[in-house]
Amino acid sequence: MKKFKADPKFTISDEQSLRSLFGATHDLAVRKCQASLDAHAQAFIRRSPFICIGTQNAEGKADVSPRGDPVGFVRVLDQHTLAIPDRPGNNRLDSLVNILANPSVGLLFIIPGFDDTLRVNGRASLINDPEILESMSVQDLIPKLAIVVEVNEVFLHCAKAFRRSHLWNPDHFQDRGEMPSLVKIILDQTTGAPSDDEEMRKLDDDLEEDYRKTLY
Repeated sequence: MKKFKADPKFTISDEQSLRSLFGATHDLAVRKCQASLDAHAQAFIRRSPFICIGTQNAEGKADVSPRGDPVGFVRVLDQHTLAIPDRPGNNRLDSLVNILANPSVGLLFIIPGFDDTLRVNGRASLINDPEILESMSVQDLIPKLAIVVEVNEVFLHCAKAFRRSHLWNPDHFQDRGEMPSLVKIILDQTTGAPSDDEEMRKLDDDLEEDYRKTLY
């Protein structure tokens, strides 16, 4: 596949050119941004079992990481502060290392069945306060640390993206079996996947067993 290169004459390179393509921002779209977590934002957060957290390193390299847990896993410490438990993963620590270098983060809260989402922007830090961590235990397992976010911007995001994507509509669900398994894809991308189907099934089963044992 030939590498794509944008034609400079069709590249938008300044804000004035960008805004000329769109109409004026609706007044409510501007005014809806809040500086703290009101009752509605807190209620949304307490219902959410899934968030995406966006971070950047010191050079501006961006990363987005999914975080999921039982409903309400993100704790509202006060109107300006959230705490997110860090559960076992692959130990790449991309988000955590980025936060140490650049504390600015963006969060997207998602609730299954809801088409609207909640966006929260702020400054993050990493803590291992035993009192907070113990309050986030699941199956008697305590996280090693938590991401604490000092909130500076909060607003609800409209439903258009979820409506367009039909995300929650079962008629639009796709069959995971139409693509290779996660293990096979990673092996294809790295050391090479085994050609033997039985060996591949064993590797897939091992991943499922690892999920079962190390989810928390």
